[in-house]
Amino acid sequence: MAGPSAVTTKPQEGNVNDRTLFFMSLALFFIWGFATVLIDILIPKFRGLYNLSYAEAMLTQSAFFLGYFVFSIPAGNLVAKVGYMRGIIAGLGVMIGGCILFVLATHVGIYPGFLFALFVLAAGITILQVAANAVISIAGAAETSSARLTLAQAFNSFGTFIGPFVGAKLILEGGPEIPKDISTLTPEALDALRAAEATALQAPYLGIATVLVLIMIVFYMKRDLLPPMAKNETPTGLGFHLLANKKILFGVIAIFTYVGAEVAIGSVLVNYLSQASILGSTEAQAGKLVALYWGGAMAGRFAGSYILSRFPAGQVLAVFAVAAIALAALAMVLTGQIAAIAILLIGLFNSIMFPTIFSQTVIGLNDEDTPKAAALLCMGIVGGAILPLVTGFAADSVGLSVALIVPILGYAWLVFFGLFVHRQNTAPAT
Repeated sequence: MAGPSAVTTKPQEGNVNDRTLFFMSLALFFIWGFATVLIDILIPKFRGLYNLSYAEAMLTQSAFFLGYFVFSIPAGNLVAKVGYMRGIIAGLGVMIGGCILFVLATHVGIYPGFLFALFVLAAGITILQVAANAVISIAGAAETSSARLTLAQAFNSFGTFIGPFVGAKLILEGGPEIPKDISTLTPEALDALRAAEATALQAPYLGIATVLVLIMIVFYMKRDLLPPMAKNETPTGLGFHLLANKKILFGVIAIFTYVGAEVAIGSVLVNYLSQASILGSTEAQAGKLVALYWGGAMAGRFAGSYILSRFPAGQVLAVFAVAAIALAALAMVLTGQIAAIAILLIGLFNSIMFPTIFSQTVIGLNDEDTPKAAALLCMGIVGGAILPLVTGFAADSVGLSVALIVPILGYAWLVFFGLFVHRQNTAPAT
């Protein structure tokens, strides 16, 4: 779920050849990937603990990804004002605040409290994305910047890979067993259950907060590794006029549908796999299998970079989207291990989608329009707030398997977009 962010400020001229800065920044990509994927594990826990429908449980994703939409441009303004290093420190501070709010929500014991905490956590991650991608790009020679960004995204994927293991162990296996229907419990028993579950929910976020404090201290001590930004560097704004360009408009929609489809599938995986008709596993066992979905995206980035170097990007995107549609359709109509394998394999084909959509949308734009288009693309990440919610409503109405039609429709747009940019790239110059 990482990728080029909406860096709405022009990176400072020159390169910073400092290995320390580079490796410090890798930790940021890892930690926000880890924190993001834990939401997939929280969904089944909240469903059981608060007796939620699928749609209500999907509000966890909505609260989180809405943060990208709300804070993308303010984050760019902040980084432009205080600089990259201090922007990173600020982002870490906001993330720590989100973790603390999450811990407090376990004591209050109300679902909206968790949603607000995740919204604040997303605000911090958005600031980090704005600043950290720029820092990675200038922390070394210009000719190797793409390689550094690819490695940084691999660290983000590594965070999303191991996060489900840790989350399943601490969140789904921790605490007492939640009854299928908590409405059968007495008020006293329900209060006791939620109090006991608070410890299981606190542990990972207290751990994340501790790591974030340590990272923030390191960045504060090294805050002068980058000189202050030039005084004339100001936010470039959104540039909604760019949506008149079909490629940019279609690219923003593609980011919206891709992120929405990927997050929707990740959000239902635990409940889908634990169904008696699929694997009949416990939620804790299914939670660990979610790592295979995100691990596929990590592995696919390496294979995908090789494929993209030899075949047209638009065609590759269309083919990968068709494969995702086929796998989701199999998961929708089949049962048992084959269905489980099919839905987990979708992660492999998600791998190249974000960077390919992003790069193909901004390619050929001038220096003034590129950051504005990047901001629009980053705001398209709000698809992660909307399509999972639609999938939840569908699951409540027609069942979890049939609800996979929602991400299938999202991937269908990517087939169209891939073929569209391929035609544009191969059209003869006029």
